[in-house]
Amino acid sequence: MASPNISFDAIPASIRKPGKYFEFNTRLAVRTLPGNPQRVLLLGQRLATGSQAALHPVDVFSDEQAAQLFGHASQLHLMARAAITANPYVQLTAVAMDDPKDGTAASGKLRLNNRAVTQGVLSLWIADQRIDLPLAGFQSDSSILMALQQLVEKHQDKLPVRAQYLGTGELVLTARHKGFVGNSIKLRCQSTDPSLLPTIDKQLSGGTGGVDMSPALAAAAASGHHIIVCPQIEPYGMVFQLRSHVESVSGPLEQRGAIGVVGWTDSLAGGIAYTKQLNSGRMSMVWHRGSYQQPCQLGAAYAAVLASEEDPARPLNTLEIKGLDVPAMADQTMRTEQENALYNGMTPLEVGPGNRLQIVRAVSTYTRDPQGVEDESLLDITTMRTLDYVRRACRERVSLRFPRDKLSTRTPEKVRSEILDVLYKLEELEIIEAVEQNKDGVLAERDLQNVGMLCVKIPVDVVNGLHVIAGRIDLLL
Repeated sequence: MASPNISFDAIPASIRKPGKYFEFNTRLAVRTLPGNPQRVLLLGQRLATGSQAALHPVDVFSDEQAAQLFGHASQLHLMARAAITANPYVQLTAVAMDDPKDGTAASGKLRLNNRAVTQGVLSLWIADQRIDLPLAGFQSDSSILMALQQLVEKHQDKLPVRAQYLGTGELVLTARHKGFVGNSIKLRCQSTDPSLLPTIDKQLSGGTGGVDMSPALAAAAASGHHIIVCPQIEPYGMVFQLRSHVESVSGPLEQRGAIGVVGWTDSLAGGIAYTKQLNSGRMSMVWHRGSYQQPCQLGAAYAAVLASEEDPARPLNTLEIKGLDVPAMADQTMRTEQENALYNGMTPLEVGPGNRLQIVRAVSTYTRDPQGVEDESLLDITTMRTLDYVRRACRERVSLRFPRDKLSTRTPEKVRSEILDVLYKLEELEIIEAVEQNKDGVLAERDLQNVGMLCVKIPVDVVNGLHVIAGRIDLLL
């Protein structure tokens, strides 16, 4: 190659035969920023009735498909249903896991302390699902419980439990999955007949055994998902496995930026205890106290709404999460509780106009630096998502422009020029700002030890979300 400014990939400089030779160069074709579609990965337990083998990723497009793949009312089926309800256009992949072999299933009991006297309805809530049993009047407690058992079995496509009447005046409800997962299934029961007096456990209990998520995460690692949902927080370390995974694949060598999501439906204090342990800019815990839905459903729905916003810097405040239940008034979060949650790295939901569940502010669990000093640099989950997108945009640009270039004295300035072009385009979309003020900080220089390595420094001023407008009203008389 004799030209100082033109290089060829397919035309050798040693041609002797006369002719006019032209090749195509596509390295300069793309001048825009890359798109930013978000892919969600669900991890959850399957039932033996499902057709999909464990640890094999599969794309999911509908509720019914998920039921066929993972079993009706399985944990993974309910997660897929929640995600699709919250965002029907979500790009969804799922990896199924088997129940723990040494696990036990959680269970709960329903008792009737009298017989039915009048006609009416006995209503049973299992998680967020309600079934109604008509009462004919003057029915014995045993006949009612046997009829209720048949009704539960009739709705096995949507209920995460099985029912069994043992003839002892109690209906036993047992989780369909073995393991700790069943302990999150809440129960309610009420009757229009005041003489019936049902008594029911508040939620299932006694489920033991956890699932090792590492094989499932490894199975989907190469696919490059942006949002990964942990099915639950429990004593077996699943959420910490997810934290390790997202931090690993998002590192400077793999560069597949991802965040992890998990749902929490219990107390504020309990959730804060976990966020303090997680303390990661790549983990987000959504809090919906008093919900009768399982944490796996909450996490899946939240992840689907996160995926609906492709602008990484745009706040998610007030976005509705469709399909979530409205908690009782006593469980709805107050302002002071929401502030406490946000200061401790937990994303609270609130009931908005029209009884719609909305995100107050989407934050990560990162609140302190490695020294234990309070640090809000990665508080908003949009900050990490923005950094991931900026890295991707810069990386793709230099990959297109310099696929097999030489490192000469002119190369650093060429690379710097391309980086600056990307930064200015990002600024036009209000993803970053102050590029002109920071452009002197964009450096491209040769490494002092590796002769084939070019080092680049890119200062990035991330556009912050508009969360607070404070005003003063002056009274004039």
